[in-house]
Amino acid sequence: MLVSLRRKGSRLKNLEKKPEIAVISGSGLESLVKGVEQIRIGTPFGLPSPIFLGAIGGKSVALLPRHGLGHSLLPHKVNYRANIYALRQLGAKRIIATNAVGTINKNFRLRDLVIPHDFIDFTKLRQTTFYEDTTPVIHIDMSQPYCPEIRNTIIRAAKQCNIRVWDKAVLVCTEGPRLETPAEIEMFHRLGGDLVGMTGVPEAVLSRELEMCYAAVCFVTNMAAGMQFRLRTSGVRKIATKIRPLIEKLLSETIKNLPRNHKCPCVDALENARF
Repeated sequence: MLVSLRRKGSRLKNLEKKPEIAVISGSGLESLVKGVEQIRIGTPFGLPSPIFLGAIGGKSVALLPRHGLGHSLLPHKVNYRANIYALRQLGAKRIIATNAVGTINKNFRLRDLVIPHDFIDFTKLRQTTFYEDTTPVIHIDMSQPYCPEIRNTIIRAAKQCNIRVWDKAVLVCTEGPRLETPAEIEMFHRLGGDLVGMTGVPEAVLSRELEMCYAAVCFVTNMAAGMQFRLRTSGVRKIATKIRPLIEKLLSETIKNLPRNHKCPCVDALENARF
């Protein structure tokens, strides 16, 4: 049975300080948030993953591990609509996501951090909109798929922390859970893709539909198919573990430096989207 988000006396109403910033992560970043309280809330789209409430850099933050506790959800089984909707109901207006990715671009190396500026959607079966059966029809603009304000803050924070990041890349999102074939990677390369992963879409689209700012920090855990003989998931986990402290440092500095007032097109995305 779902818990109503508007139920009198609900834990949402009793939150002392609603988080305006959310982090959507893979597994293992829960320690990033200080003073943690774990909650589960219901949405019209089902149950989201558990959410951890706490603080980063003196700011209230909600952290949501998209794959659930113990990395139990495959990428195509993640309830993206419930996750984004729940964060918005909690009060979050900005989202920073982390994504483990393979590199298509030969200039990128293992453990590199990359801030994508665009994406190509090759998912197939996911629910990609909140406005499926609504009137008027909504056509959300994705000319700038990632919030420019958050992207710029991440890049500046990286410089302050002396962390090297690539500040431009096209992320190709595939359905999964299988990994890609060499022929698919060659196709993505010819289309202009730099990175390949399974979790960047539809998070960015759904966030824009709810007028939430969204940007991503990708970390390279493997060379894509055809660029190495064989991919082992154990190797991916090892690299993700080694790079975690760097990601935590970058996220903390970014959240600390995010301006209080929004100056980006994300916050009024619906204004000209109604047909």
